[in-house]
Amino acid sequence: MTNDRKGALKKLKSLCFSSKSNLENFRNNLDSSFSSYFLPNGVEQSEYNYGGISCDVLAPEIYASNRVMLYIHGGSFVGGSRKSWRNFCASLASKCFCRVVVPEFRLAPENPYPASIDDIQSVFRALFTEEQVSCSLNATEGEKPLVPEIIIAADGSGASLVCAFLFNLRERYRKCIKNVVFFSPWLNVSPDSKILTTKRMSDELINGDVLRKSSMMYTETENTKLPFVSPIFATDEQLQGFPPVYIQMGAKEILLEDAKEFTNKLIESGNKCFLDVWENMMFMFQMADEFLHESHLALDRIGQIVTQNLAGLEEIKIENQPKLEHSLKSEA
Repeated sequence: MTNDRKGALKKLKSLCFSSKSNLENFRNNLDSSFSSYFLPNGVEQSEYNYGGISCDVLAPEIYASNRVMLYIHGGSFVGGSRKSWRNFCASLASKCFCRVVVPEFRLAPENPYPASIDDIQSVFRALFTEEQVSCSLNATEGEKPLVPEIIIAADGSGASLVCAFLFNLRERYRKCIKNVVFFSPWLNVSPDSKILTTKRMSDELINGDVLRKSSMMYTETENTKLPFVSPIFATDEQLQGFPPVYIQMGAKEILLEDAKEFTNKLIESGNKCFLDVWENMMFMFQMADEFLHESHLALDRIGQIVTQNLAGLEEIKIENQPKLEHSLKSEA
């Protein structure tokens, strides 16, 4: 396969909202660029309601009955849908031998912070309960039921939503999450971000205008310094007992320095976090599989992580390795 970098960049540009973007056009372009009528590798798509939220359930032909991934899509806080992420998440389902649940959570600006996080909490509550019941019912008489393996995955702005959800998840439920997988996470959209304060700082797809405009549509400026919007500001207390994290991104991303800082914070708080950086790759290169050979290899590695656990990553070259929820508003 010969890489077509220009074709990849043209497609991936649809993921980035900026001051030049019209909201309706951005959403339509995103859907048209990434939606597909045919899912890969015999993956079957069905719709299910978890906690009042419509979700895709993507199931490969062979999957572990006790393993499920909850995937929170990016889209600059304002775009994206089950439809636009269906093909990508179907590939993940196939590689990870698990079902993947993709919720149609509410988007800004019509539903600003913390509406999307509330939706994720609702989905997780229902999914967690159902998985526990299913494992109990499927247990052979006299044998101990399987323990649900829940993986939380997200990309771009979706990583901010996942972190906010996890920061407010009680410890005993955090322990039930096997892994967290982030693709090119947005970790700092505050005015203090170097991406916003450094003149002409950009890569092939992301610049300060993208983060600034997207965050303005999502919430008030004063909220962008909250860990629930910019996870880079998380406290040690919020990071305690965080599930094992794997971050995959390209070496050419300006988001990389934030990812390094977040990785160090997690490790210093006693958690496992691995930052896997792909040479010469751009933001969300994994979603350009028809143009880039590395996209396929990257998802192969995700499959390895999910099926074998993070302990096996020591052999992989990694850069920088060294009620159910609390309320977002008031409850401690």
